[in-house]
Amino acid sequence: MSNKTLIPLALIGLVLGLAGCRAAPTAAPTAAPTAAPTAAPTAAPAGRTTIVLADISDDPAKVIKRYQPLADYLAAHLADYDITAGDVKVAPDLDTMARWMKDGEVDLYFDSPFPALIVSDAGGQVILRRWKSGVAEYRTVLVVKKDSPFTSLGDLRGHVVAYDEPYSTTGYMLPTAYMLESGFKPVEVQNTDQAVGQNEIGYFFGYSDENTIDWVLTDKVSAGAVSDDAIPDEVKDQLTSLLESEFLPRNLVVVRSGLDASLVQTIKELLIGIDQTPEGPEILDAFQKTAKFDEVPNLAATMSRMRALYDLVSK
Repeated sequence: MSNKTLIPLALIGLVLGLAGCRAAPTAAPTAAPTAAPTAAPTAAPAGRTTIVLADISDDPAKVIKRYQPLADYLAAHLADYDITAGDVKVAPDLDTMARWMKDGEVDLYFDSPFPALIVSDAGGQVILRRWKSGVAEYRTVLVVKKDSPFTSLGDLRGHVVAYDEPYSTTGYMLPTAYMLESGFKPVEVQNTDQAVGQNEIGYFFGYSDENTIDWVLTDKVSAGAVSDDAIPDEVKDQLTSLLESEFLPRNLVVVRSGLDASLVQTIKELLIGIDQTPEGPEILDAFQKTAKFDEVPNLAATMSRMRALYDLVSK
């Protein structure tokens, strides 16, 4: 995909289909409710007695195992809103997740900044930062082998770099935006051996940071874009960076539009305080080793900057 195929937010359905790596069974599974619905609700989301957490994955069972304890915790503390159970839904792709959010089928979605931006535009709002894997913020590093001849971004013209996936924050959006801001022309290639124009920088999706790093070290690509927390300690001394982006929140929490403001505030308070509860650390550890939730520093400015970068890549 060239940088011009990532179309504007209004046409979200077309671009998000690129993420074929996350294709899942046609029916997106839902975790069994943790408690049977009781009386008809008066303040439950969309007339439901459940609060629904959601993620995108091709391994629904793994996601449900990670998310269900947090869903149960929230449900147990939302009885005042007639919520009696916590569910987990797993979408096959970002297009489906955006539609679910717009249609009110899910209440909370957790992801890195750019997918979170897209889903929030479809029908939600960013409310908190999640310290996924114990990390508050991260950035892109474009790495090369230490003994490579490449010493600047311009040296990569006519060469191919490895990316993660088409809607990765650090493995696509940030490095592409930085290349464009610097006046370079990134273009998608279909394999790592494809010829690239002398004024172009080719990129190929490997669908994991592990592949990116391995391909750099084995000279399959000239460089690779990964998050700064993805490089194993044992290979750090074999790599050097040509580019380091600004920091962005590691993960964001999106709540769907239309929920009662009091309910949203209560959910925020529950998430912010969960790490201080007796059961919280175990729940958070299961939730991909989340350290805690907190407010997004400079939320308006952060979202504005993400949108500017996204719009640059979407042109």
